[in-house]
Amino acid sequence: MNHIIKRDIKDEVEEMDTQEGEAMETLIDSGGGDATDNRTVNGEIQEQIVSTDTEMEEDDARSEATFRHTVHNFSKLKDSQLSAPCIVRNLPWKIMVMPRTSQTQERQQTRSLGFFLQCNGESDSTTWSCHASAELRLLSQKEGCESFCRKIQHLFYSKENDWGFSHFMTWSEVLDPEKGFIKDDTIILEVHVTADAPHGVSWDSKKHTGYVGLKNQGATCYMNSLLQTLYFTNELRKAVYKMPTESDDSSKSVALALQRVFHELQFSDKPVGTKKLTKSFGWETLDSFMQHDVQEFLRVLLDKLESKMKRTCVEGTVPKLFEGKMVSFIKCKNIDYKSTRTETFYDIQLNIKGKKNITESFNDYVTAEVLDGDNKYDAGEHGLQDAEKGVIFSKFPPVLHLHLMRFQYDPITDCSVKFNDRFEFTEKVNLTEYLQAPEATPAIYTLHAVLVHSGDNHGGHYVVFINPKGDGKWCKFDDDVVSRCSKQEAIENNYGGHDDDMNMTVKHCTNAYMLVYIRDSELATVLQDVTEADIPQEVIEKIRSDPD
Repeated sequence: MNHIIKRDIKDEVEEMDTQEGEAMETLIDSGGGDATDNRTVNGEIQEQIVSTDTEMEEDDARSEATFRHTVHNFSKLKDSQLSAPCIVRNLPWKIMVMPRTSQTQERQQTRSLGFFLQCNGESDSTTWSCHASAELRLLSQKEGCESFCRKIQHLFYSKENDWGFSHFMTWSEVLDPEKGFIKDDTIILEVHVTADAPHGVSWDSKKHTGYVGLKNQGATCYMNSLLQTLYFTNELRKAVYKMPTESDDSSKSVALALQRVFHELQFSDKPVGTKKLTKSFGWETLDSFMQHDVQEFLRVLLDKLESKMKRTCVEGTVPKLFEGKMVSFIKCKNIDYKSTRTETFYDIQLNIKGKKNITESFNDYVTAEVLDGDNKYDAGEHGLQDAEKGVIFSKFPPVLHLHLMRFQYDPITDCSVKFNDRFEFTEKVNLTEYLQAPEATPAIYTLHAVLVHSGDNHGGHYVVFINPKGDGKWCKFDDDVVSRCSKQEAIENNYGGHDDDMNMTVKHCTNAYMLVYIRDSELATVLQDVTEADIPQEVIEKIRSDPD
């Protein structure tokens, strides 16, 4: 017995014995993205489906598609029908429709329309799986009438290769001409499916995306996501290659281990191992990663790289890319007294609890704290004074790392808890208003990476969405599997919060915990091409002589 996301009524979903129907027509959208709402013109449904994410490749490896199935002689439908296949993520997806009969509490027979999405239904393999979400739609064919839709999400695999609604709508409602779903005894069913790259089947990340993933070698939590993010910070990668490591001990050198990982990510056709890197770091157990958050790991790693680059041709690369400056101040209200101190930062921690979006979080960050009453400021010879305490930014870096404070200490439970609240962020952000004075170039940034966690504070799964060239063409890096994805999958789907569309009673536990933005004026420099010519020959020889 399958279980489904419930909407208006309690629906039962069962494993189905499928068979091909006789009368069927299928229209498949060749592009990814959400289809437009179906409109009627003079009572005729418009057959064209419009993609809103045109940057997705129109191939069998695409992450999403919209397709239709027309059922003729609907009132006489007795058996199940399957549509022609629509290929998404190299797997065949079909619409399955059938009449369903159930008994009410009053023991009366009720007939309903059964509407399902089937994946890889004819495969004999038992090892494959594919997580997908979909919107199942019964289209209106009458002007002024709305189409009816319901949403599902499911991990499809050999034993549960179909998912949907046994009672999508009552038979009588479908047949009611006033509802507008039937015309000339014909109905039109439509599905928009969005699927992750499958597991347990052949998936060539390099072929489909041009990139490879990192092996899941256990107990490394967020590390793979962070390494991919740093790898695609091309200016940093180029500098990493130029660090002198020819005399380093390969078992202890973080710099050499990172050179090896970056080189393999750039030139290998298969997923890359990270064991030598974790060993060089001394973090080989899950406890090591659980005791340090991603911010600490990043700071330690960048500090090691910065030290290694000193007195070399790439000295200063790390602060040049990541260092910003802020001014901490205390200003008395009633006297002319102000204390300031300039500090550097490599990342910014944003409070998200009670905040709707990135703008509200930045506003909160720079909002001054009032020091009065029992908390007055000691201004030395001026005595205790009412004052304001706060910060203002004086310089934002080319690459801005934002840590969203989803994991915070809860004094009641005496442990860390994860906040899954909805928090919105945008592809572009203008931070000019948070600067003490305008800089030479506008503080306008483009989103480059979204690091995502699924689960609670005790564990879960980590992935990262990266916009490698800064052109809005996104990829999902899920350990060893890399796949193209839509902008919506990378951004909006990782806001977190309640999933109202699915009518879920629990908060969505998949959300972003770190964002990477690149300043528009620095995009070309930060994302400059890195070729084999940029890698010193001695580094290549060192890597090849001592493979991971």
